[in-house]
Amino acid sequence: MSLLDEEGNQDESLESKTLSAEDQVKDHSTGTRVVAGQIFLESGKSDSQSENEESFHSQEEEKENSLEELNSLEMSNLLNKDLEEAEIQSPVLTAIGGTADGEPCHFPFLFMEKEYAECTADGREDGRLWCATTYDYKKDQKWGFCESEEQSNKRRQMQEAEDVYQIGMKILNESSKKAQKKVAYQYLLKAADMNHTKAMEKVSYALLFGDYLKQNIQASKELFEKLTEEGSPKGQMALGFLYASGLGVNSSQAKALVYYTFGALGGNLIAHMILGYRYWAGIGVLQSCESALTHYRLVANHVASDISLTGGTVVQRIRLADEVENPGMASGMLEEDLIQYYQFLAEKGDVQAQVGLGQLHLHGGRGVEQNHQRAFEYFNQAANAGNSHAMAFLGKMYSEGSDVVPQSNETALQYFKKAADMGNPVGQSGLGMAYLYGRGVPVNYELALKYFQKAAEQGWVDGQLQLGSMYYNGIGVKKDYKQALKYFNLASQGGHILAFYNLAQMHATGTGVMRSCHTAVELFKNVCERGRWSERLMTAYNSYKDGDSNSAVVQYLLLAEQGYEVAQSNAAFILDQKEASIVGENETYPRALLHWNRAASQGYTVARIKLGDYHFYGFGTDVDYETAFIHYRLASEQQHSAQAMFNLGYMHEKGLGIKQDIHLAKRFYDMAAEASPDAQVPVFLALCKLGVIYSLQYVREINIREVFSHIDMDQLLGPEWDLYLMTIIALLLGTIIAYRQRQHQAIPRAAGLRPAVPQQEPPPEHQPPQ
Repeated sequence: MSLLDEEGNQDESLESKTLSAEDQVKDHSTGTRVVAGQIFLESGKSDSQSENEESFHSQEEEKENSLEELNSLEMSNLLNKDLEEAEIQSPVLTAIGGTADGEPCHFPFLFMEKEYAECTADGREDGRLWCATTYDYKKDQKWGFCESEEQSNKRRQMQEAEDVYQIGMKILNESSKKAQKKVAYQYLLKAADMNHTKAMEKVSYALLFGDYLKQNIQASKELFEKLTEEGSPKGQMALGFLYASGLGVNSSQAKALVYYTFGALGGNLIAHMILGYRYWAGIGVLQSCESALTHYRLVANHVASDISLTGGTVVQRIRLADEVENPGMASGMLEEDLIQYYQFLAEKGDVQAQVGLGQLHLHGGRGVEQNHQRAFEYFNQAANAGNSHAMAFLGKMYSEGSDVVPQSNETALQYFKKAADMGNPVGQSGLGMAYLYGRGVPVNYELALKYFQKAAEQGWVDGQLQLGSMYYNGIGVKKDYKQALKYFNLASQGGHILAFYNLAQMHATGTGVMRSCHTAVELFKNVCERGRWSERLMTAYNSYKDGDSNSAVVQYLLLAEQGYEVAQSNAAFILDQKEASIVGENETYPRALLHWNRAASQGYTVARIKLGDYHFYGFGTDVDYETAFIHYRLASEQQHSAQAMFNLGYMHEKGLGIKQDIHLAKRFYDMAAEASPDAQVPVFLALCKLGVIYSLQYVREINIREVFSHIDMDQLLGPEWDLYLMTIIALLLGTIIAYRQRQHQAIPRAAGLRPAVPQQEPPPEHQPPQ
C-alpha cells in the first residue's frame, strides 16, 4: 500500500485541472480557507477531535480566533465580489460543428422534456458533450458540440482511467490477501499508463518499495519526474528523497531541499516532517529551531486531530541489531505459538486472556494486526464474565464508533457506569468524558472533575490528560497552568500522544512554563512520529525478515529522512552488513557511517560506538584513532556504555589515539566490569593480560642481578636453608607421583562412564568489535 494515502485529499487531482470555465468559477467559491498562514481545522472535525482541541486554547489563541472571524468576513466579501466578476466575465461557450456551429450555447436548454444547465452526453452513443443554442431543442433542432473531438477523446480516456483506478482501489481496500492486492496493483498500473495522477502516485511508490510490484527504482524515478512536472506534492517529495539518498540519481542535497520545499508548499505532510528534521539537525540547511518548530507543529496538528478515544495504533520500533543479538527478545513481537496459546485460553474462558487479546486487536502491534471485530468479540466475552476492564473498553468502542461497532452514547454510558461502579479507572475516565461533553447525560463539570480525579489517582492516562485540560481551560475548576502541566507530564509518562502535544503547545507558547523552542520541537517531533506513516516501520521490518533487504533498506531510508532514529540505525545496520545490493559496494560504508552519525546525534549508544569503530578500523573513512577515542569517550560519559569503556581501556593500553597509560587502562576496564555483568569475563582476561604486561615492564626496569646480589639467604632463611628447600621439593615430588598412580588405577574402572568433554576454543583477544 502507498505510504502517503492519508495526504491524498490535500494533493491536487488531475480532474481539477480539466474543469470547464463555469466549473472553475464554482470551484473557486469552495477554496480552502487559510488565515495568517495557518490551516484551521475546526470545520472538519469529529466529536473526539474537537473535544481534544477544545480542551487546549490559550488566551493568545482566543485573540487569534477573533482575528480569524474578521479575516474570514473580509475573505467571504472578496470571494463574493470575485464570483460576481467571474460570472460577468466568464467566456461564453460556443458550439462546435452540429447545426449551429459558432453560435453560443443556451443554458438552460430543454431536451426530452428535461432542462439542462450544462453540456450533456445524453442522447449520444459516443458520449460526446453537446449543447443546444436555443431553449427548445425539439422545436429548433439547433445544437453543437461543447468540445473538440480531441478534447472529447481525452476526457473519455481520463474517465476510463478513473474507472479502472476505482476498481483497483476497491480491491485493494477490501482485501487483506497478498494475491488480491497484487491484482489490485495491476489495475492501478493500467490506470497509471493512462496518465491517471493518483494511480501514478500509488504505482510509483509501489515500484520504489517493492510493494506488490517488483522493485524498480529507475521506473519509479521516471514516474516521480512525470508527477513533479504535473505539480504533484507526493511526486516532489519522493523525488527529493531520491536525490537525498542517491537512489537512481547522483546524490544532491541542494536538489533534495528544493523538491522537499515544493512538496511542503503543496501540503505534503511527509515533506513538512523531513524539513522539520533537517532544520532541527542542520542537515543541508542552517540549524534553525524556529523553522523546525513551524514544520513540526503543522504536522503535529494533523496527527493530534487524527487521535481517537481508543488511542490509535501502536508504533513498533524494532532494532535489527538487537534482533540479531537476541532474536525475538528485543523486538517485543509475540510468537505465533504464544498468540495461539492465548487464543486457546480465551476460548476456554480465561478472562485475562480475553481482555489481553481484546486490547491487542483494538490497538494492533506486537505482531497482531488491528481488528475491531475480534477486539469486540473478546471484550464481549470478558464483560459477560463480569470483567470491569472489558466493560470499560466496550464503552470506549461504542463511544468512538467504527465500521464494526455503531456509535452509541447510551450504550457506552451503560458500560462506563458498570465499570466505574466496580472502581475501574478506564470506566471512570469514560464517565468523566460523558459528563464533560454531555454524551447521553446533561453536562456536569463537577461530576466530570470527580471521575477524572478518581481515574488519575489510579494512574490512568486518559484521566490525567482530561484533568490537565480542565485545569488548563478552567472548566469546573479555577484555571491553573501549574496543575495542568503536572497532569500533562503524568499522562506523557504513560505515553499518551495528546499529552505530548499539549506539553509541546505549552512550551512553544510559554504558557505556564518558560518558553523553550528546543523542548517544544522534541515534543512535537515525538507526536509527528506517531502518525500513520509510522506503520511503514513494521512493513520494512517484515520485508527484512522475508529476506528482501533492498525493499527494507529503501523504506528505512525514507523513514530515516523523516527523523526516525530507529530507522536511521536499521538502515545503517543493513548497509553495514552489506545486505542491500541496490547500493554499490564502495558506497556501503560511507552511507552507513552517515546514518550511524545521525542516529548517534539522537542519543543511540550503539550508533555512537559504531562511529568509533568505523574511525578505528577505517570503514567508510580514514583510520583516525583520535576521532574514535572521542566517540568512545562520549558513549562512555553520556550513556555509560560498558563496551565504550572497554574500548577506551584497550586504547589506553596500546597507546592508540592517546598516550599509553596502563593505570588508566585498568581504570576503564574496572569501570566496564561495574557497568555491565556481561563485561566481567572479557575484563578479567584483559586485566590478566595487563598484569603480565605490567610485570614484564617492571622486570625490564629493574636490574635482577643487582637485586639478587643484595639478598643474603643465610640471614633471611637461616644457615641451613638449602636443606629445607630440598625437603620441600622432595615432598612435592612424592605427592605428584602418588596422585598420578591413583589416577592410572581409576581409569579402567571408570571406562565408558566419563562424559565427553567438548573442546573449547581459546578465547580471542578482546579488541573493539567491528
